[in-house]
Amino acid sequence: MSATESPSTESTPPASGLSSGESSTKALYSRIGWRLIPLLFAGYVLAYLDRINIGFAQLQMKDELGFSAAVYGLGAGLYFATYFVFEVPSNLLMKRIGARLTLSRIMILWGVVSIGMLFVQTPTQFYVMRLLLGAFEAGYAPGVMLLLTYWFPDDRRARVMALFLCGSPIAGALGSPVSGWILQGMDEVAGMGGWQWLFLIEGLPSVALGVIFFLVLPDAPAKAKWLTADEQRRVTRDLNHDRTPGAASQGFANALRDINVYVIALAWFTVVCGIQAVSFWMPLMLKDAGVGTPAEIGAWASIPFAGATIMMLLLSRHSDTTGERRWHIAIPCMTGAAALVLLSFAGADLALSLVSLTFLACSVYGAMPILLSVPVQYLAPGARAGGIALINSIGLSGGFVSPFILGWVKTQTGSVNNGLYCMAGLLVIGSVLVLTVIPTGPRAVPSHGR
Repeated sequence: MSATESPSTESTPPASGLSSGESSTKALYSRIGWRLIPLLFAGYVLAYLDRINIGFAQLQMKDELGFSAAVYGLGAGLYFATYFVFEVPSNLLMKRIGARLTLSRIMILWGVVSIGMLFVQTPTQFYVMRLLLGAFEAGYAPGVMLLLTYWFPDDRRARVMALFLCGSPIAGALGSPVSGWILQGMDEVAGMGGWQWLFLIEGLPSVALGVIFFLVLPDAPAKAKWLTADEQRRVTRDLNHDRTPGAASQGFANALRDINVYVIALAWFTVVCGIQAVSFWMPLMLKDAGVGTPAEIGAWASIPFAGATIMMLLLSRHSDTTGERRWHIAIPCMTGAAALVLLSFAGADLALSLVSLTFLACSVYGAMPILLSVPVQYLAPGARAGGIALINSIGLSGGFVSPFILGWVKTQTGSVNNGLYCMAGLLVIGSVLVLTVIPTGPRAVPSHGR
């Protein structure tokens, strides 16, 4: 996918062989994409930035406050403990009150807590704030994924999901140099450390965007005043076409008994472990490789994230075009495992560290949108809110496991290598799980004017 394409990936004029109905459908989804995706994308960029800036803050915060690597790794991981607990309730509540109220509430509260991180002085305060951040942010990503099922049919969803989820590597690509500059350039300004300014400057936009969500975000096509009644019916028709008798169930209770839900969740868990190995530990790995100042670390860290963004878009577009999912997930998991092993040999070699981190980022981030588009194939509409949140919450528990294991291993041994081998093994397991549960070959993809 080209970076110049529209959020619905249909900004270019339709091919001459398309019928007028197909051309009209392409234009419809292009307009929907431009209306929704930039706003949702911006929210995810800020969410992810507020989630991973802890990795840069540790370059100053850990030494200034006297935190060990184990304390810092535990605090980073505790975010995912409350995220796990509150994610399913948040999505079930969204079904009742709508996306506008749910997503705006999430953004405003997590922005306030992120700003509050600047007041942390003790390990206990650090743990409490990370728990609160996880509780308040829980539900944003699964809420958006649920919202996208109200607007886009199956054969468009991986591309649209990628455009939303690439906010995470873009947050790394853009946020890394910005975070590095804030740490270095704002240190001791007005008597505050650079890490304190980091939390303040990167938390305020989340609050502002939450207010914008409340004012402009429609809950569903039927409530979008910028769609005609005929366009609303066409979206509903396309979505109904995707509902097959083989869907998991008509309710969340039945989704809880569906083994496919848990297999997909475990596969997602392994990918999250790989993602956290990139986002949380990359600044420290680059420092160990000889990169000096925080600003230089931020500049180098943008390279793996930039590569990951491109890979997400290209791989998800190819998966949608071919209708194939399992190998588009399994192969990146395998290459990610290889990159983690290679990373363990990098040491102070900056070039090898960058190559390994870039391959790792491209692999795990590339698999992410495709894997997260799979659950809808198994979940009927009545089960999607809770089922998507359940899969995401189980998977994101890897966000606790990965930094905790790597932090504990580094504290005990002085090196993260054994932890990297554990993460590599998990990614191999993830590829096996994907190949086990996802059907072979292309899905039966409806055209929808594609």
